[in-house]
Amino acid sequence: MRGCLAVYQRELLILKKKFWRQTASMCVAPLLYLIAFGFGVGKDLQVDGRSYMEFLIPGLVAMSSMTQAFAIASEINIARFYWRIFEEFQAAPIRNIAYVTGEVLAGITRALFSVALILFIGLLSGVVLSYGLLFWLAVVLNSFLFASMAVCMAMLVRSHADQALLTNFFITPMAFLGGTFFPVDHMPLWAQKILNFLPLTHAAQSVRASSFGQTPELHSYVLLAALGLALFVLAFHCVNKAKD
Repeated sequence: MRGCLAVYQRELLILKKKFWRQTASMCVAPLLYLIAFGFGVGKDLQVDGRSYMEFLIPGLVAMSSMTQAFAIASEINIARFYWRIFEEFQAAPIRNIAYVTGEVLAGITRALFSVALILFIGLLSGVVLSYGLLFWLAVVLNSFLFASMAVCMAMLVRSHADQALLTNFFITPMAFLGGTFFPVDHMPLWAQKILNFLPLTHAAQSVRASSFGQTPELHSYVLLAALGLALFVLAFHCVNKAKD
């Protein structure tokens, strides 16, 4: 437990040191999407009886919780390839499970902070939705899944540049195709079947339904939790292999 807290505290100290830069960075993309899609394209557009702005905010929440949770991989890679911090963790009396848990918690924390910023921006834009327990459960499960994936991928890549390739080929396409900016059920049937395999699709649907005061599909929560747990176990295995 102490090892986990030590790893987590280190990531929080890094976040604190770069607090204002991180805050500005987390705000830029949501603001651009809100201006371009919300105020520009979707000013008079309605989706399922709601304004496009109300539709867009939950999608941005799902997308940002994914990207910011996965961004912990960059911090891990910097620690591995430039600062050699991972080698110090190898020598320290810290169990691998504690290391993985600490990094995943750091990823979840980053994601929750980015979500809070988006909700604040949405509030300033006049969008007020329901942010109850099911809303935050979907956000946490989505963050847990992609933070676990980040630790796993960070252990597998050979360089910091390889990490950028993974982001470009997996995270970025998912951010635009996972029901963030448009309803998946408006796509052709064959595309819907493919997009329903994406975890972000289920996260966006759960976040959006709960923010509208509806009851999300239970299977989406089960899928996010099961996949997140599987990736957490895989991350632990990858850390074991990297340590060997």
